[in-house]
Order: sequence, then structure tokens, then C-alpha cells
Amino acid sequence: MQITRRQTLAGLAGTSAIALLPACAASPAPASASNAIAGLAPDATLEKIGYRMLAHEPGRATGLGVDIGEYAAWRSTFGTGGAEGRAAYAATLKELVAQVRAYPKDGLTSDQQIGFEVVETAFSSALEGMAKPYGDVAVGSWRNAPYVVIQNVGGYIDMPRFFGSSQPLNQPEDLGPYLDRLAEVPALLDGELERIKDARGQGVVPPAFLIDKAIRQMEAAITSANESYAGPLSASKVAGAERSAAQATRIAASGIVPALERQLAELKVQRAAAKDFAGMWAQPDGEEYYDWAIRASTTTRMTPDEIHQQGLDELKTLHGRMDPILREIGYTQGSVGERMRALSADPRYQFAEGDKGRAEIFAFIDDRLKWIRSQMPRAFNQLVNPNMEVRRLPLVEEPGAPGAYGGAGSKDGKIPGRFWINLRTTDLHRKYDLADLTFHESIPGHVWEGEYSNRLPLIRSILAFNAFSEGWALYAEQLADELGAYDEFKVGRLGYLQSLAFRACRLVVDTGMHHKRWTREQGRQFFVEENGSKVEEVASEVDRYCSWPGQACGYKIGHSEIVKNRARAQAEMGNAYDLKAFNTAVVLGGNAPLSVMANTVSRYIAGAKA
Repeated sequence: MQITRRQTLAGLAGTSAIALLPACAASPAPASASNAIAGLAPDATLEKIGYRMLAHEPGRATGLGVDIGEYAAWRSTFGTGGAEGRAAYAATLKELVAQVRAYPKDGLTSDQQIGFEVVETAFSSALEGMAKPYGDVAVGSWRNAPYVVIQNVGGYIDMPRFFGSSQPLNQPEDLGPYLDRLAEVPALLDGELERIKDARGQGVVPPAFLIDKAIRQMEAAITSANESYAGPLSASKVAGAERSAAQATRIAASGIVPALERQLAELKVQRAAAKDFAGMWAQPDGEEYYDWAIRASTTTRMTPDEIHQQGLDELKTLHGRMDPILREIGYTQGSVGERMRALSADPRYQFAEGDKGRAEIFAFIDDRLKWIRSQMPRAFNQLVNPNMEVRRLPLVEEPGAPGAYGGAGSKDGKIPGRFWINLRTTDLHRKYDLADLTFHESIPGHVWEGEYSNRLPLIRSILAFNAFSEGWALYAEQLADELGAYDEFKVGRLGYLQSLAFRACRLVVDTGMHHKRWTREQGRQFFVEENGSKVEEVASEVDRYCSWPGQACGYKIGHSEIVKNRARAQAEMGNAYDLKAFNTAVVLGGNAPLSVMANTVSRYIAGAKA
């Protein structure tokens, strides 16, 4: 009789779960014995590429809702972790890039051509990052990080969120896969441990201030482990969930907590050797790493110096738009930054403290969502209706997280899109900037755009590019303003313009710290003094740039390129230009490198002229 790991764990009682775990998680087998794409039709080829990629990221398959049918076994595993998993993934990507380049392109439709361009670009960039001797690479996503475990990176953060919001718990058949995956977590955490030890051996130690944050959060993760991993089962109404929750408690106590404690011990070793240098310039081969990181983030060949100067130029332009509004509402003395700091202190625009203020924030967001949904027929020819929810970030994540983030739900619609809001303190948000944040993260920003991507072939739903994702979300803020979001609330327009200026500051601060050797404090002060940003907000914001080098540069670069291409369409098309048609063409073109987005606009222009 074959006994599964889950059946064994069910009879463990107080026995250590970790003793039963393999050295690394089992890799899911591909659904087809053949990995070749030669001879397949274009759409079938792109579909095959998508599933070959997901074989290395079955958790992502769950998030997309495609771990069904012949891929149902993926729901029970995370795949191979650690250095072994990284090497296997890189080998697959290398093979796929070669096959995509060799694939005959004659006769491809526009959408198919984009699909092959996107695959080659994303996989080639990921391979370049994987060739670096340290760090984590997000294939077709945005979170490239030189430090595998730090204040906003690592399984100790990702796993509780995954089990709490993505792993299905709807029927009794879901309990087994939940426990199977849970049993893999200790080995995956140990895989991370080996990688950060190896990086330390190369001289790669994160800044001391980031390690201090990570240590505090790791300690909190250990304290809350049972709630994080058994809690979703305890809260479930699925038959048998109570017994499974007891098993999860044993796995957490005997496997996950000891693995987290081993990571915590290593972080304390690193802390003893850490310095306070904020930028990648201080790490071995750090300048080369940053050069790759900004290219991966912006999908351009811009240099750090060019990005830095663009940030300064755009900040000056935006402050020129903010100044007359500030004067009109009575703020006439001092720089724009000084006046925005004074505005931030105005109690009329602050939310109450504590849970009362949190309730006010949720009500405010709900009101703005109702309004922006009603405006979408004015901005798009083809509409979507996102299934979405607004949720507070997990408490363990809030100290190291940004003010909010959002994204689309699963491809099958069963997992909703989510707007995650950081509410560690209500002072993070103001009544004049929360509307803009809502439009950015949800509609017509990340959640809205993701709904269109989910309608594309699988590989296009998987692969996302930071500059397009974040550039589109900033463009969504602009659309909301153009649709009248602030016509009756001019202070709200100040919040929107400050948001754009904030992203211009990011270009300056990210390149400042990683290329021009700015300190952490210089980065913080630039935001506060130049843009009037809230001290509480920029404290974790700047730390995030230290652990995600280059990522902050994608926002404004992407937005500026979309706006530039809109101006090009208007100039070339004259009276034939239509805002709704332009917006629809760009969003239907899908998440892509900025050069591919520009090609989409060119095809829209040519098609409208024909």
C-alpha cells in the first residue's frame, strides 16, 4: 500500500514533521512527455511555453486558476526550491529562448507576434539576472531582489499571504493539497537559508537597517505561525477542516517554526557584519547588478544618469502645475514641498486614528470605486467587470510594505483581484491622496488592466513588465483626473499631482542611492523636502528601494512613455484620434515591454488611417 506524506502526517500526533520532508520539494512533471515546440501551431506553441514555465512555479498556476485537469497535481506542490530549483528553471528558460528564436515567424498575427516578442524579452532578461551570483529573479514579474530574505522579500512573508488568500479552501478535496503544500514550506525556507548563507560567503550582506526590520518581522512571523498556517483552516467551513487545522498546527510547530528560527539565526549573524550603505554600489559586483536591474525594470537602455536627470526635470514640471493650486487654496509661502507638508498637517484631510480611521478609509475607498466604475464607459470601448475586494495587508507584512498594492485575480475569476491597503497607521493616508491611490491600485489601474491580460493567451497573463504595469497604473490616475475626479475637489488634484511628482522623485532617489552613493537619509529627505511627502510614508518607501533596486524607476518611465505615445497618436491622427479607442488599443495590447507597447500604438494608428 502506498502511503502519502499527508497520510503519514495525519498519524503523527507529536512527531516532528520536518523529519519526513525531502531535501527539496518534488518538481511537478510536465503534462506532456515532449518539451519541443517545433511543429506546433503558434497559439499552441505559446500555450506550451506558458505551462512549461508554470511547471517551475505551480503556486503561480494556482493564482491564475489553471492548476486543473492534467495539471491538478500542481495544486499540491510549490516545486523545487533553493539553488537546485533556480538552476532547473534557468535551464528551461534557456531552452525556450532558443526555441522561440528559431520558430518561423512568417504569417503570424499581430497578437501572436507580440506573444513571441514578449516571451523572448522576458526570458532573456530573467536569464541575465539568474546568471548573477546572488539574488532572486522574478520571471516576467517585478520583484527582482539582491537579497533573498529581507524586510519585504522571502517565504516568511509570501507563504502566510499565499495560504491565507490564494490556496483554495472551498471543498473537502482542497484540504489534502493545502496540507501537502504546507509540508513543503520548511524545505523551501531552508532552500532560502542556504542561498543567503552562500551570498554572505560572497560578501553580500544587506544594509544593517534592512536586517533590523527583517529580524523584527521574522520574530513576529514565528509568533504568529500557527495563525498564519492553521488559521485559514480553522476559519474554513469545509467538512474536515478542523482535523486538518490540527495537522497544520503540528506542521507549523515542528517544521515551519524551526525553519524560520534557522533563518532568524542567520539574519543575526549577518547583522553583526552589516554596514549602513544603502546602495548596490557597496555590494560585490553591485554596479553591474544595478545596471541589469534598471534595464529589467524599465525595459529601456536608459542609464542611471539619464534616469536621474529625467526625474529632476519631470519633478520641476509637476511642481509648476501644483504651485498655482496651492496659491489658490491659500498656501502661498515656501517651496512646493514645504506647502505640501503644511497641507498634510491640516486636520481636515486626516483620517481618525485607530480602527475608527481604518473604517473611514474603507468607506472612502468604496465610494471612489463606485464613482470610477460608473466612468469607465467614457474611457474604454471594451469594458471588463473585475471581481475584486479591498483588504488590509497582513499585520506581519505591514512594517516593511508600501502604502498599498493591487493586482488582478485568477484567470478563471474564482480568486478576486485585490487592492491591499497598508493600515499599520491611518497617518499613511490623506483624504486628498487616497482617491488617487485607489484608482492606481484598482480601477482603472492594476486590477482593471489585469482583467484584460487574463483574457489573453496564458503566457501573456503570466508575463508582466514593471514599466508597463506601473506606467499604466499612473496613466490610470491621469485618466481619473481627466474624467473629472477632482473637478469639485481641487485639493484632490493636488494629491494626484503629488503622486506623479512622488514617482519622479523615485527616479532621482533610486539612482541617487544605488549609483550616486546617496545615504538612506538623503533619499528620505529628498522626498520630504522636495515633494512634501509624509515622513512615515517615505521611511519604508526608501528602504524598499534598497531591497528592490531599480523597481521604483519603472513607474514614471512607463507613464511618460504611454503619454508620449498618446501624444504621437493625436498628432498623427488629427480628428480621427479617439481617447476611448486609444485606451482600448493599449490595454488590449497587453502587458509588454515599452517598445512593444509603442508598436501596438503604431498598429492602432495605421489601422485607424486605413
